[in-house]
Amino acid sequence: MMHDQDIGFQRSLSVPALASWEILSVVTSVLIAEWIAAATVGINKLVIAIPVTLAFVFMILSHREHRESLKDLGFRLDNFVAAMLMLLPPMVVSTLVFLVVGGLSGSGIHPLRWSISRPLVVQLSLGALWGLTQQYVLQAFINRRTMLVVGRGWVSILIVAAIFAGLHLPNVWLAVITFAGGVIWATVYQRTPNLFALAVSHSLMTWVVISTAPPSALHHLRIGFSYFG
Repeated sequence: MMHDQDIGFQRSLSVPALASWEILSVVTSVLIAEWIAAATVGINKLVIAIPVTLAFVFMILSHREHRESLKDLGFRLDNFVAAMLMLLPPMVVSTLVFLVVGGLSGSGIHPLRWSISRPLVVQLSLGALWGLTQQYVLQAFINRRTMLVVGRGWVSILIVAAIFAGLHLPNVWLAVITFAGGVIWATVYQRTPNLFALAVSHSLMTWVVISTAPPSALHHLRIGFSYFG
């Protein structure tokens, strides 16, 4: 049961201050999973699920507290086409850039590099599910809370992108790529919030990057302490 002083403390926090603490809590949980848990649990990777699960429980409770519906968060279909149309131009430009990178770097273009053991359609579907999870955390929670702190627009977009990139360190090239992707996805979400469209974009662009960028630069997409493994 919540004590009176706890209720008074919550009421004394302004909306931007509370949103800042919410962002910090979730980002800290992810960092713990990436750096501390992954480095200390050895083969028992299930321990990593503890901070991740706590973060998701916290986000769900936060949505209830803020009275955010699934539609508010972007779990909707009515604006799916509109969001995809906004995503299409930067996706096409990015694809062309990575095709040039693949050609000039000598790494070549290998459409099946992402997973040789799975059919491409299966891998893209799994990538979309993973992309949906990441975009939910990044957009439906971090982006929305960031807008409560600094408002809608470029400041909040750049903050969201910087957080997304920071969570991919110490993989420098992956951090650069995710920062660019974070800017695009955060911009589209603020204008037309649809997590399904972002998940599709996330999966397709991951496939493009892996198929074209030099594997040595991507370092097998490893982040956190696993980067050094």
